[in-house]
Amino acid sequence: MRRIFSEYAYSPAPRAGCWWDETIAAPDWPELESDLPVDVAIIGGGFTGVSAALHLARAGASVAVLEAETPGWGASGRNGGFCCLGGSKLSEPALSRRYGTADAQAYLQAEKDAVALVADLLAEYGIDADTHSRGETQLAHSHRAMARLRRTADAAGQLHEKHELPDLGLGGAFFGGYTTPIGFGLNPRKYLFGLADAARGMGAHLFQHSMVQRIGKTASGFELTTPRGQVRASSLLVCTNGYSSEDLPSWMAARYIPAQSTALVTRPLTDAELQAQGWTSDQMAYDTRNLLHYFRLMPDRRFLFGMRGGLLSSPRAEKRIRGKARRDFRRMFPGWASVEVTNIWSGMVCLTRDLVPFAGPVPGQAGLYAGFAYHGNGVAMGTYCGRALARLALGQPVALPAPLTEAPRCFPLGRWRRAVMPPAYALLALADL
Repeated sequence: MRRIFSEYAYSPAPRAGCWWDETIAAPDWPELESDLPVDVAIIGGGFTGVSAALHLARAGASVAVLEAETPGWGASGRNGGFCCLGGSKLSEPALSRRYGTADAQAYLQAEKDAVALVADLLAEYGIDADTHSRGETQLAHSHRAMARLRRTADAAGQLHEKHELPDLGLGGAFFGGYTTPIGFGLNPRKYLFGLADAARGMGAHLFQHSMVQRIGKTASGFELTTPRGQVRASSLLVCTNGYSSEDLPSWMAARYIPAQSTALVTRPLTDAELQAQGWTSDQMAYDTRNLLHYFRLMPDRRFLFGMRGGLLSSPRAEKRIRGKARRDFRRMFPGWASVEVTNIWSGMVCLTRDLVPFAGPVPGQAGLYAGFAYHGNGVAMGTYCGRALARLALGQPVALPAPLTEAPRCFPLGRWRRAVMPPAYALLALADL
């Protein structure tokens, strides 16, 4: 595999301390140790790959998921657990300018459908994923940001002025906010493993420690080689997102950029501590910064706080970004400055140059499909794209909105494209002032 970050980024070190690992044990998937013929092979055992496997198996197709690490190792097992609107980093006006009003609205409807799909799957398969929150609240970090929220507030949600926040249990140095009624928080690891159990119950083969080393094209489809076995399939789905490789397949090269996100979790907070900070709501929330912070009080009264911003991956860089996450948490929630942070970890989200996700066929390669780039909102959109890829592989009609099906353009600088990130982040940080 050829990746653009150092080996440290793909080692166990950044995810060491992940809280979700303590909430549910990982299932013991076997390692591929033979030759296996299936209808569809899937590279990647996260939300996208497992959702695709579930929907394929449910339709009667034989399917094999090849996960290079262990279940829940990647972004799907270490994210913030926000099942919410998102996937694109473009605003509604920007989407409309680029794709036209009709296609922009179709894409925004897909984001809503993605959240509904997760809710339906949780209910259908009886997955207890510690869900909470009625929608999601965006909190203004400045007067200017609040003025922008007032201009863009949709009638479907609710605008909150600064003086209203304390009564809502949203205490902090915020200037107001806006709540959209769509979305909820969950335990992403419990959700992923619930999907996986459902897929395995329908006959899907899920393998761990089975890194794909080579993709070969055959007369009837594809041959995937792992350290101890091979899978032959008519169709192939690449569902590796921020942990993708430049050469599996080579079409992926330069079409994505991984970016770091870091999260922490506190010990359970007492009622007195919640009152001291003024945060008593279980509403999931995030601020209006471009380099945003996201946070929520979980059902066990632990507080989760995360942020964007890490650009490098090394022991020193990891120590630095974890320190910044702690400082930002204590600055934004000073009432908890002395509260113990029990867990902190990092992982990769995935961006495209066009700032929209992709789910569709790889151009010029019949039977090969890919889904990636959810821009930090993969719980819902990854699940949705996995279902879409399953339908494409089955030859079923899929009414995907145009923004999702347009193949991402390559970033400039090829393997060295990470060089565009520091100036881009610097500009975003300036805009947040």
